[in-house]
Amino acid sequence: MILKTLFSRPWWLTTLLVIAAIGVMIRLGLWQLDRLDERRAFNARVNAQIAAPVLTINADALNEDLAEMEYRQAIVVGEYDHSQEVGLRNQVRDGQLGVHLLTPLVIAGTETAVLVNRGWVPADAPDWNEYVEPGMVEVRGIIRTSQTEPDFGGIPDPEGELTLWNLVNVERIARQISRPLLPIYIQQAPTVGQVGNLPYRTQPQLDLSEGSHFGYAMQWFLFATVLGVGYPFYVRDAQRRAGHKNMVKN
Repeated sequence: MILKTLFSRPWWLTTLLVIAAIGVMIRLGLWQLDRLDERRAFNARVNAQIAAPVLTINADALNEDLAEMEYRQAIVVGEYDHSQEVGLRNQVRDGQLGVHLLTPLVIAGTETAVLVNRGWVPADAPDWNEYVEPGMVEVRGIIRTSQTEPDFGGIPDPEGELTLWNLVNVERIARQISRPLLPIYIQQAPTVGQVGNLPYRTQPQLDLSEGSHFGYAMQWFLFATVLGVGYPFYVRDAQRRAGHKNMVKN
């Protein structure tokens, strides 16, 4: 009886809209569960790399799939090529605008370089010469993957050779580097006694929680349930009120 009423002439359009709304809510709940699965997979992958032994990037490691090792600790020895250094713009430290220096490091015993994020320097620095690190150096940090697309609201880099970049797009930066460049970069870790020294180095702050996806999914499923169960009762009550009004008039 209630089903016939729901699809009667006064109610059929509202019923279809309610069914569509329930479908959308269920889909949003499933989407949040998909996001939760993706978050869990990401967390597991990152935790596995964090727990992995420190990787030495040398001639023997050049053929490794380094892009699959993001957030793994790494050590690389080599010599900086400051002549091909670029900057990552719009980096803020303690409210002051600056850039991160991205410098090719020629790996010892090879002709291949790896890009190193050496840390933050002020944007108003007259030049970067005072931050030169000459000679053979040992860099410790973590492996990071190339950034090919900006985050939501971010600005992509224009075409051409650039000194300042919005993204650490290793593939594009490699086009203006005169030697082979690994497809990843190293975010250099702070060194002992770094306080006050520049470039100022940091490591990413990772959120490895599961976030709010499960809670959001349950909310959408609850909304769908409340609407699906409550709507027929609403229609039944509306019909009763209408019937009562008709009896009073008669």
